[in-house]
Amino acid sequence: MYLTTNKDSLQVYEALASEVRLQIVELLDGREMHIKELAAALGLSSAIVSSHVSKLQKAGLISSRMRRIDGATFKYCSLSVHFLQIKLSGAQDIARKVVELSLPVGSYTDFSASPTCGIATTEHLIGFYDDPRFFADPEHVHAGIFWFGKGYVEYTVPNYLFEDQVIKEIEISMELGSEAPNINEKWPSDLSFALNGKDVGIWTSPGDFGKTRGRLTPAWWRPDVNQYGMLKVLRINSLGTFMDGQQISPVTLQDIDWHSSQWRLRITAEPAGRRRGGLTVFGRGFGNYDQDIFVRVYYE
Repeated sequence: MYLTTNKDSLQVYEALASEVRLQIVELLDGREMHIKELAAALGLSSAIVSSHVSKLQKAGLISSRMRRIDGATFKYCSLSVHFLQIKLSGAQDIARKVVELSLPVGSYTDFSASPTCGIATTEHLIGFYDDPRFFADPEHVHAGIFWFGKGYVEYTVPNYLFEDQVIKEIEISMELGSEAPNINEKWPSDLSFALNGKDVGIWTSPGDFGKTRGRLTPAWWRPDVNQYGMLKVLRINSLGTFMDGQQISPVTLQDIDWHSSQWRLRITAEPAGRRRGGLTVFGRGFGNYDQDIFVRVYYE
């Protein structure tokens, strides 16, 4: 979940500003629990726990479903998100000049994919599971998700800067995960990133998340397939290349041919090796973040 320091995110902060609600989040990490189970674990009444759960639900942190067991109805709760990212707003950001664009995840211009793999729109699967040929289907431009066990995707990014404008930073945010047969939340995968043919760094995805449904997962989506990923922010500036603020390589803007009219962004699932491999890319209508690949170019 992507948060800022403006009032739009206040509901989430308020929901977490309670020791009891933080305990509920910890209890739900890894498994579903119904209200009575939570109440027993916390030593509180079901009514009080229901009130706390309601606040977490309104903030989008918890989801629930009703299940009938032995003639009784239980409200089962699970985490909707496992990670929060907070953007601290400031005067410096307000003053920065920026060009923004959104790349639909299916708008790749080159690819290589090997099973296990698949591609889908928000309405249906494109072709069949584990058949890489359908990555070339014309409908791929409408995809909201795709995954493969080995391979890469490459996007053409237009450069809208004028000759007299000087780039200061490139920021690329995207929801990513590993790709395991079925799902496996402990399935590390080395994902590498390149811009204009220059390798800028590697990030290791911890797993293929699927124990709980993604916040945006379509109702028809199978439960044994990738559900959501992690929102990652890649930044390249004069100091190096960073993932979520942590430096992953010394590659700077000066090392990249950013003057060209088009840039090539490549994301690769590296050969398994000591990692287990695979890549899943989530776009609008899938996962936990309602965005495609979002690019910001800061300049002066």
